[in-house]
Amino acid sequence: MAGRPLQRFEVVGTEQLTRHMARIVLGSKDFDAFVPSKFTDSYVKLVFIADDVDVAGLPEPLTLDSFAELPPEKKPSVRTLTVRHVDVEKRRITLDIVVHGEHGMAGQWASTAQPGQPIYLMGPGGAYTPDPAADWHLLAGDESALPAIAAALEALPPSAVGKAFIEVAGQEDEIPLTAPEGVEVHWVYRGGRADLVPEDRAGDHAPLIEAVTSAPWLPGQVHVFIHGEAQAVMHNLRPYIRKERGVDAKWASSISGYWRRGRTEETFRQWKKELAQAESANSSA
Repeated sequence: MAGRPLQRFEVVGTEQLTRHMARIVLGSKDFDAFVPSKFTDSYVKLVFIADDVDVAGLPEPLTLDSFAELPPEKKPSVRTLTVRHVDVEKRRITLDIVVHGEHGMAGQWASTAQPGQPIYLMGPGGAYTPDPAADWHLLAGDESALPAIAAALEALPPSAVGKAFIEVAGQEDEIPLTAPEGVEVHWVYRGGRADLVPEDRAGDHAPLIEAVTSAPWLPGQVHVFIHGEAQAVMHNLRPYIRKERGVDAKWASSISGYWRRGRTEETFRQWKKELAQAESANSSA
């Protein structure tokens, strides 16, 4: 990612969707350089640059490498966010961002963002789109996966069958979703913010786990999309799907954590890297 160009956008609109989710709309005079992803889990990396950094004086083209000579405290922070929608005609990118009060760099930014405020981004990336060849679809996640789940539901054909499970703090955190008639949407309440609820409502005990594992399993080939808090997803739901239900990797390749309780994105990325290395070593042993 270091060598990928940074694109300058600015905030053109904001909306508080729920108590814990803010919608930020971005626009740019250089929008044509942004090539929308075909994937429903499309994401961008927001690059937060300190106000006292003279961006105009940095080496061009602007990439993360352009900041290499700056002291550590002035180097930008990067946060990965799912794209909710891209409107090519209006030249707009919509991001729905989880807000955790004073916690989380992206959430803090989203809660105070104002029209005209600049932001730099890289991307997009992505890997998942609902496969029309599947007999049914299983989508699950917490608030961090909600934008991708919402986009996937909208992309399904009218005849699609499936189940979607979305874990949120409470009923007030539900948002309107558009889904085919044959897709059941289940809201799962954990009883508080994901980073603040007691241990018996998080991680290995997240309500999302029981909701998914206790639901009736439909016949035929399933296509799975499950993302959210890493402990719940990677140590509980992924083994359930791959081992207990025996879903082949081809149909369950999009199961991973978007974040981990108690970790920043930087330490979470390191944890995921170490986990992947350990799993690779175990599989080759």
